[in-house]
Amino acid sequence: MTVTSAPPLEASIKGNKGRVRRPRDLGLLPVMGALVLIAIAFQIIDPAYLSSRNLSNLALQTVTMGVLTIGIVTVLIIGEIDLSIGAVSGLSATVMAITSSLAGWPAWAAVGSALLVGLVVGLVQGSWVTFFRAPSFIVTLAGLLAWQGVQLLLLSDQDGQIRVTDPAITRIASTYLPPTAGWALAGGVTVISFGWVALRRFGARQSGESPRPLILDLLTIAICGGVAFGVAAILNTSFGVPVFVLVLVAAAALLAIVTKRTIFGRHLYAVGGNAEAARRTGVRVRSLVIVVFMMASTLAALAGILDAARTYSVSANTGGGNAALNAIAAAVIGGTSLFGGRGSIVGAVLGALVISSIQNGLALAGQTAATQVIATGIILLAAITIDVSSRRRLSARK
Repeated sequence: MTVTSAPPLEASIKGNKGRVRRPRDLGLLPVMGALVLIAIAFQIIDPAYLSSRNLSNLALQTVTMGVLTIGIVTVLIIGEIDLSIGAVSGLSATVMAITSSLAGWPAWAAVGSALLVGLVVGLVQGSWVTFFRAPSFIVTLAGLLAWQGVQLLLLSDQDGQIRVTDPAITRIASTYLPPTAGWALAGGVTVISFGWVALRRFGARQSGESPRPLILDLLTIAICGGVAFGVAAILNTSFGVPVFVLVLVAAAALLAIVTKRTIFGRHLYAVGGNAEAARRTGVRVRSLVIVVFMMASTLAALAGILDAARTYSVSANTGGGNAALNAIAAAVIGGTSLFGGRGSIVGAVLGALVISSIQNGLALAGQTAATQVIATGIILLAAITIDVSSRRRLSARK
């Protein structure tokens, strides 16, 4: 009897042109669709939701969470977690306020000192995780408690609050682009989305994979461009596009390039997928983990600076509450896996916008803070459930 061996799995999943067929990837379309539905729902509830004034407030509210979120995404991609980012943002903002308002340092020196605090905290925590092989959950939980304590200690002699008066700092959140610049920014977002989609399709073809259906990519570009020009049109009817938002856009764009278009970025996903396999291929896993924690803490410090600039003050509440948990929730909603190996910076920003939009809409509808927290928790649970289900389906296909 002749035994016929089964064809290799890789060959069985190739198409007519030899490209590997992958499960259909909807990319960022689900979270984009969620944003559209959220906007429609809250606009029906309160017509002021899509007003220029409220959208401007929403943009300002999203920036701090967005910067925190893009930082935590890099940590989640490598399969770790950082619970201290909220406390680090509060401590860094406090250092900036003390050096600026009390010590009289120039703005650049005060901001630099705050960023340095974040960098050192990340170095300490990342080194502790790697050299002692301690769980990042415990190390950063201890950091959360410790850095909050240091912040309270620094504020104890100032009645718990310090005013931020340097105009070079406060102007970050109170300056707006002229209408022409707002339109140019919207056009830039559209061009970037087109270029990003084109690069991804080119990369898929070069690697022998089947690119996503063209209609999905065209829909992604259309949504990005439509939303960008729509928001610019509404904001230009009043103050204009806040310069504050450009900080988030610039930080997210830079980090997106680093994670998706550099060797360092490829190493991030490799470590998140299988740290031991990455180490055997020559990736310096320990050094990479330390650098990632330093990046996340520095971005947390930047978030604290931006929050202080927006509120004109620093208090014990700066960086406290649910700041870290909201950032983690936004990352997961944006498609980042809590198990490592998957995530995107653009998705993280959209996830932050989802949470901010819901909180803003509920507040506009007169709902309490308790309702906003409950809604965020439900959304996070749904996102995690989808993540776990997706991983199970992919494992079943292997």
